[in-house]
Amino acid sequence: MEKFVITGGKPLHGEVTISGAKNAAVGILPATILAADVCVIENLPDISDVAVSLKILSTLGASIKMLNRNTYEIDTTHLNSTNVPDDLSRQMRASYYFLGALLSRFGKAQVAMPGGCNLGPRPIDQHLKVFSALGAEDSVDYGMITVRTKQELTGAHIFFDKVSVGATMNGMLSAVMAQGQTILENCAKEPHVVDLANFLNMCGADVRGAGTDVIKVRGVEKMHGCTYSIIPDQIEAGTYMIAAAATGGDVVINNIIPTHLEAISAKLMESGAHVVDGDDGREFFMRVSCENRPRAVNIKTLPYPGFPTDLQQPMMALLATAEGNSFIMENIFENRFNHVPELAKMGASISISSRTATVEGVEKLYGAPLCASDLRAGAALVIAALAAEGESTISQIHFIDRGYEFLEQKLRALGADIM
Repeated sequence: MEKFVITGGKPLHGEVTISGAKNAAVGILPATILAADVCVIENLPDISDVAVSLKILSTLGASIKMLNRNTYEIDTTHLNSTNVPDDLSRQMRASYYFLGALLSRFGKAQVAMPGGCNLGPRPIDQHLKVFSALGAEDSVDYGMITVRTKQELTGAHIFFDKVSVGATMNGMLSAVMAQGQTILENCAKEPHVVDLANFLNMCGADVRGAGTDVIKVRGVEKMHGCTYSIIPDQIEAGTYMIAAAATGGDVVINNIIPTHLEAISAKLMESGAHVVDGDDGREFFMRVSCENRPRAVNIKTLPYPGFPTDLQQPMMALLATAEGNSFIMENIFENRFNHVPELAKMGASISISSRTATVEGVEKLYGAPLCASDLRAGAALVIAALAAEGESTISQIHFIDRGYEFLEQKLRALGADIM
């Protein structure tokens, strides 16, 4: 079994460049189906979720050429299937975006219940609500989701019962070629929602309001290809920011969008870290350093622009050695404390009550054999191991490969002892 071996206690120093956003990429790749043309997608992260998305497109009949490691030419002109293979769709959560894209173009789609990390129940009822409102019928039988329409999709006014990134993005995907106007209310505002809307508009769609809680989509008859570069990964950037602070390091993080990182910057500064952003004339960067033991802070995960759930686990690794007691309330996913028993092996003192974790800071963590249970839990264990005294091994790193491009190489360049 593949694993990381990390000898901790070494502050991270140097520069790291952030890759393209995973959560944007897995929405934009299915969206190329709508173009029925050639799209060139730049700044794609070299991660397993992207590889699975490209494999799905290829299986559906797309022609795919790799122009370089992070740029692909995707021709979806001659797709010949609307059924996403079961074994591929179960490998990642974002396979449900193929439902909206295929339904919009072909009037039908079939995708297995999505897989990915086990973070508790993540129902797709809000996705199906969109498809139904636009005029499609759906069924879920034997783990397969089928949507189809006997006539053209028609715009509708849809209010999401809860803020959902996935449903918001599927709402845009399914509405861009529907007749008339679709109004989506109570939408997610995450940066990758905006990135998908920008891509769709580059392909000829008419999507307005992305980044607010009301998105209006006026259907168009036809879309076309384009060249598009994916935004930097907000969560990867936040992970390196936390790692720099947790190890008492000094790291410059290049290729970021500072406004996407305001929630994590605020909490790191509250904990005693120094956070400064700047612009070198080509791109934005952020410098994070920490000289002293961090202070305890309280965190409540919320939809963007609140503190992101994807950084709750990495932040807990830092707070495990903070001075005082921290309280972390997880409001997005039920099973996002799976990493707590692993941190306890390292000497962390953390107790769980319902959706709240109480983190009683200890002076030091110690290396231990660890096992990643999901993507961000894996990132948390890496940060804890980097800050700990002694050697740690982290197994099941395939979870980490889902969302971090060349994590070990980037950390090694910052001075980490990771193999």
